[in-house]
Amino acid sequence: MTSDGTAIGTSDRFTASRRRQLLADGALVGVTFVWGTSFVLVKDVIEQVTPMVWLTMRFTLGALALALIALFMGRLRGLTWREVRWGALIGCFLWAGYALQTLGLQLTSASNGGFITGLSVVMVPIFSLLILKQKTNRWAMVGVGLATVGLVLFSLRIEQGVHINRGDVLVFTCAIAFALQIVTVSHVAGWADPIRITLLQVLFAGVLNGACALLFEGPVANISPEIWASAAYLGVVSTSLAILVQVSVQRFTTAVHTALIFALEPVFATAFGVWLQGDTFGPAELAGAMLILGGMLVAELGSES
Repeated sequence: MTSDGTAIGTSDRFTASRRRQLLADGALVGVTFVWGTSFVLVKDVIEQVTPMVWLTMRFTLGALALALIALFMGRLRGLTWREVRWGALIGCFLWAGYALQTLGLQLTSASNGGFITGLSVVMVPIFSLLILKQKTNRWAMVGVGLATVGLVLFSLRIEQGVHINRGDVLVFTCAIAFALQIVTVSHVAGWADPIRITLLQVLFAGVLNGACALLFEGPVANISPEIWASAAYLGVVSTSLAILVQVSVQRFTTAVHTALIFALEPVFATAFGVWLQGDTFGPAELAGAMLILGGMLVAELGSES
């Protein structure tokens, strides 16, 4: 092959890889949008049922839906112990993230909780280096910095004073768990079956939530049909299908890009709160949202260079 032909072939491969990454990032934006829209629904539901019972319902129904999909598509036959081990580990991170966030938000403000949860965007590059041995390019790090400043402006009410309490510590550990979930999904996405690994992590998270509900909350009687309907929607759409998309496409993008995109979750949540519940959205929140978007764009465009 001539040197010109080789150059063209390399360019074509780069273009195809870049196209896959853009499609993957677009799919992850869709996942983040779904998660953001669920906040309004969860806020209403959690006033009627205890947190661990609610998470148990959500993850159990999600796991059931995924099990039916896997059974219908014949994916359960290829299940390996390697997938079980990694699915259990990722499920532990998923459970810890949701459980610690729920417990922490009972002891701290929503603004502190939103900001501290978003700090997973800073932790992902560190864990990617330590666990995956992947270095993050300078443009992605600039994007992480912009997104972090954006989270400060968007989430924290500095004029009201920022106080550290026990809830903040719990939410910080939740951010660590979510960062580890993103990084470990990046590790398994290249070789694991997406449906099986998603089923396993959702199933393990549901079992752990169920154990916590029995130990610390006890059974709940007379759960209304509306609560079950909400659990079914969030369990199937916002949990199982959203995580399935994440696992399926994350092989085509980086863990840092994924974390930057997930930093949009509070932006989407606030936008729907403004629309449906009359929440306020001031200049600081707007500036923060723009910085988060700017961080994503810097990382995205920088990856082309």
